[in-house]
Amino acid sequence: MNPKTLILGGVRSGKSRLAETLARDSGRQVVYVATAHAGDEEMARRIAAHRRRRPAHWQTVEEGVGLAAALQAHDGPGRCLVVDCLTLWLTNLLLAADEPLLRETRALLACLPGLAAEVILVSNETGLGIVPAEPLSRRFNDEAGRLHQALAQICDRVILTVAGLPQVLKGEPL
Repeated sequence: MNPKTLILGGVRSGKSRLAETLARDSGRQVVYVATAHAGDEEMARRIAAHRRRRPAHWQTVEEGVGLAAALQAHDGPGRCLVVDCLTLWLTNLLLAADEPLLRETRALLACLPGLAAEVILVSNETGLGIVPAEPLSRRFNDEAGRLHQALAQICDRVILTVAGLPQVLKGEPL
């Protein structure tokens, strides 16, 4: 079985820790696909904290744009692919010079069902707050919402994490 799990939550909700726990408990070889870039000191500290939490034997792949290609390159039975996080990936796509958003999101949605690995996707739920004032932020929220809805249809399990407490919205309970 190659389950696909989408974990949503706010900032510091416990979604990454949950993903790491599920990956560790899977008993599979873990490939951690990181989408963040350390653009400033604060982000560098966040990335470092995530790295320290992960077991040393996990393979880390850094990919900010070509997520579907990275997943396909590291796919295989007996593997667990963790993607952290999709909203940073969306930001990278929206800010890329050639804006590959449509191409890359279509590629991700098309490749997921055929992957032999277990996949755990982490993303920030951005749709629970106010509507942002600036157009790029509104577009980001819209794109994240559309992506989450499409992924929720594909994934076997969808979990909303609030205050460190996972709430299973779809699929098998934890």
